[in-house]
Amino acid sequence: MFLRLHSLLLISLLSLPTYAGQTVVLVHGYLGDGSTWRPLGLVSALQATGWQDAGHLFPNGPLPRPIAPTSQERYVYTVTLPSEAPLPTQAQWLDFYLRKLKAKHPNNSLILVGHSAGGVVARLVMVVSGIPIQGLITIASPHLGTEKAEWGTWLNNSPIGWMAPFLGLDTINRSQGLYWDLSREHPASLLFWLNRQPHPQAFYISIVRAEGDEWVPPYSQDMNVVPALRGLAMTKTVASQHSLHPFDGPLIASLLKERL
Repeated sequence: MFLRLHSLLLISLLSLPTYAGQTVVLVHGYLGDGSTWRPLGLVSALQATGWQDAGHLFPNGPLPRPIAPTSQERYVYTVTLPSEAPLPTQAQWLDFYLRKLKAKHPNNSLILVGHSAGGVVARLVMVVSGIPIQGLITIASPHLGTEKAEWGTWLNNSPIGWMAPFLGLDTINRSQGLYWDLSREHPASLLFWLNRQPHPQAFYISIVRAEGDEWVPPYSQDMNVVPALRGLAMTKTVASQHSLHPFDGPLIASLLKERL
């Protein structure tokens, strides 16, 4: 009798539906926000391949309305970070969002997709937060830094920086910490430290703008140049400018399909 009950219980448990899947979080870059991804059709491209648009996460806002579970949960969220803030500050915000999402979808693994500085923010969270992340896709991200960030520091210390608030360019003043963090790596920089820390086991994919990127040199966009990830990242090279482009949506969808 006991064995029969045990067998029936086991069969019942095995027949229960499982909703384990993935949650993709799209992380914008400098001077962007969560809406950056939608007008270009990037979220729609993911929807076309089976991902559910679960909405946008606002600072201190509630999670979007619940979504009816399917046989396999695949959700995509956008977030808004303080894009002028230093990398550690942005990472704290992203950490907060990811913990909320992990609580809402406890059986789902997290995948981060970051554009430009957002890719570095996402990688910093992976290294310091301890939140399990299944994978990271970065698009035109300055993993070794960029000379353009140093130009921002120079401008702030020039007469232009002094006049910036009166010219409507005070983002130059507000972004000084971020410019320092994204300058070409050197022993005293955050990037130098980050690039030499143990990175969690995950899949890493770099989308590199091989031509036309006026903000980040192609070599800096490849995570294989990061000492801690050398030889561990997949690289996808495209000819495009630095900004996001509609073709990034289908490209991200295809890369996710290959990995999942």
